[in-house]
Amino acid sequence: MNARTSLAFRLLNVFAIDGDPFSGNPLAVVEDASGLDEARMQAIARQFNLSESTFVTRCPGTGTADADVRIFTPGFEMPFAGHPTLGTAYVIGERLGREEVTLRVPAGDIPVRRSADDPARWVLTANRATVTAGSVERADLATIVGVATADVVDEGWWVDSGVDQFLIELTSVDAVRAAAADPVAADRFARSPRGESMALVWAWTGPDSIEARFFYGQDGAMLEDPATGSASANLGSLLASRGFRGSLTVIQGAAVARPSRLHVEVTDAGRVRVGGLVRDVGRGTLEV
Repeated sequence: MNARTSLAFRLLNVFAIDGDPFSGNPLAVVEDASGLDEARMQAIARQFNLSESTFVTRCPGTGTADADVRIFTPGFEMPFAGHPTLGTAYVIGERLGREEVTLRVPAGDIPVRRSADDPARWVLTANRATVTAGSVERADLATIVGVATADVVDEGWWVDSGVDQFLIELTSVDAVRAAAADPVAADRFARSPRGESMALVWAWTGPDSIEARFFYGQDGAMLEDPATGSASANLGSLLASRGFRGSLTVIQGAAVARPSRLHVEVTDAGRVRVGGLVRDVGRGTLEV
């Protein structure tokens, strides 16, 4: 009989809303995955079946970064993702008794700190992004997300601050709320070089507020993420390239009954920070 291994894990909600215990994007954090290979991490992520699960592959305090972390969806590994980074930083910060930590993910080192204004909020500083015109006809973009051509502002943008994603601006919040992703069209027009189809649709709701929805491909279908920190980092980077500076709030998740709130800041130097409330939900042991 093969020996079984006990793995401690944490359950968190990230980008949660104060007072709502079932808001935000759920996350599982395996606290010490140093003995796991890639196949086993992928299998555990599918077992949890959350949008992402993280695995701390090097324990805190033993290298230049505070911890090495790998991020898996149920179907593949991500080089960077926002809510897993914030949630894992919360766990590592608690373990080290620190207000600031640096996590090493495949996309690079990501500094994360607890907000001085709100101790429940953690904030990451994204890597500088590349911004590339999507050059996709508006009619084709409309088919990706099931809206009218007139609802699409331009020909879309590829943005990569750690993970490449396609961003589609719509003319109104009503169009965002009516969107319904088509997996065939997404695979044709919004497929990343890594082979994944995903798209953020968004619209301004005020001078400093945006409503967004993020669709991603899995097992031949398009699913919706409750709160996507990497996409907010990419959106902030796109806005920074247009000259935006300041803070804004991104509302996401209502369509999947997980209302979420993401805070985005573009500094005077054009750096993008993404933060949100991290709520501790529970903990347990996984037997594998």
